[in-house]
Formats: sequence, structure tokens, C-alpha cells
Amino acid sequence: MKVAILAGGLGTRLAEETVIKPKPMVEIGGKPMLWHIMNIYAAYGFKEFVIALGYKGELVKDYFLNYHYRARSLTVRLKNGEVTIHEGDHEDWTVHLLDTGVETNTGGRVKRVAKFVGNETFMLTYGDGLSNVNIPQLIDFHQQQKKLVTMTAVRPPARFGQMVIEDQRVVQFKEKPQIGEGWINGGFFVLEPGITQYIPNDHTAWEFESLEHIAEAGQLTAYQHEDFWQSMDTLRDVHNLEKLWQEGKAPWKLWN
Repeated sequence: MKVAILAGGLGTRLAEETVIKPKPMVEIGGKPMLWHIMNIYAAYGFKEFVIALGYKGELVKDYFLNYHYRARSLTVRLKNGEVTIHEGDHEDWTVHLLDTGVETNTGGRVKRVAKFVGNETFMLTYGDGLSNVNIPQLIDFHQQQKKLVTMTAVRPPARFGQMVIEDQRVVQFKEKPQIGEGWINGGFFVLEPGITQYIPNDHTAWEFESLEHIAEAGQLTAYQHEDFWQSMDTLRDVHNLEKLWQEGKAPWKLWN
């Protein structure tokens, strides 16, 4: 099953980073967000990706075109430019880099991806969200429900930490818990090819138009994930994710 990742948005709320690069290329632990997301799926054996490009998509292309060189030791003969690549660890992935248009909305990108994938079930997520969701369980849930779309529903992390107060005395500080009120769209979808009928054109918003109509038709189910999920919307989020990575406490790191 192929995995599609939406990587074409402007990322305006993270302008400190995205003025020079697309949001999925913002680095955590020296690796782009996109690499982390792909590793989540690859940890479960899903290694064929379709990246929907838009804003500054050429930087994503450059990253993967040079990935083989970045990840390996090299010998360069300056006289003739000959490059010898030495053995080393590298990911066994297939990456399709799909130009979906700079001005295309999220629904339009999903439709173009669906046409590229063809008449088969595929997975989809955003290029700015990390989770430890169990992908095989998500797929099993989707197959049992027999609907067009399964969306992973998550509880957003609280913005601030919590205090435990007893008799007007603070007795404990707690880290920011995953107890945000209600459920929100956490990405990590499983989709059937029939979704294209709910995406009329490139200007359609996947979240606020297509999914609403799919839900009205009774074709949207929610896989409720109670554990870790975090989006990267602000510089504060980047710093929090970086801190988790550097401390060896990154819940989304499902690979060795």
C-alpha cells in the first residue's frame, strides 16, 4: 500500500523557518520532518511514498535526488568529477515526487495523488504531524469499517503543563498531557479511490469541504488514537519536538 504525504502548503504560522523551505523540510534532530514521517510508515514495512509537492517543491526534489550521496561515504576525483559511493546504511524506499501545483488546495492535492495511485487503497497524512499510531491496526480498522475514509482522531496535547494542588499548596508539576478537549483530525488516513467524487477541483479544501461531505454521506470513520500525536505549527512546537529527540524520548521513533 502506498503512502501519500501532503508537502505543498505555505506553513505561514512557522514563517521563521518556512520563508526559506517548505514546512516538511524543517529539521528535527538534523533530519527533515518529512524523513521522520516516512520512517514511521517504513517501520511497519510501508516503503513506497507519493509526496504531493507545491510551495518550494524543488527543495524536496533536491533533497531526494541527492539523498544517495548525503547518506553514504564518497570519494570524489576532482580531475574528472568521478564519484565513487562507498557502502553504508541507507533506506530502501521508493519515493514519487508529484508536482501538484503551488496554488492547489489540500483537496486538489489529494485528488491528484489518488489519480496517480490508481484504483487502489492508499494511506495519506500531513507533512507536519508526528505520532506513534499503530499503522497495521489502523489499516485493519479501516478494512473492518468498509467506508471510503478512515481518519485518525487524536486528542491534542495541552498547551501548558498542569499543577496538582492540595489544600492551596502546589504538590506536583506535570508535563503537558495529551488531554486536549475533544477529538481533532490527526491525519494518518486510509482512503479508497472513490474519494475523488467528493473533490470537484483544485480549489477544494480536503478538511472543510471534502471530509464534511464524506461524513454527511456516512463514509467517514474515526480511528481513535489516545497516545502520542503532535503537529508542528509553531517554532515552539519545533523546539519541543527537538527536545524530545535530543533526550531520546521521541515517542514517534518506532525504528532502530
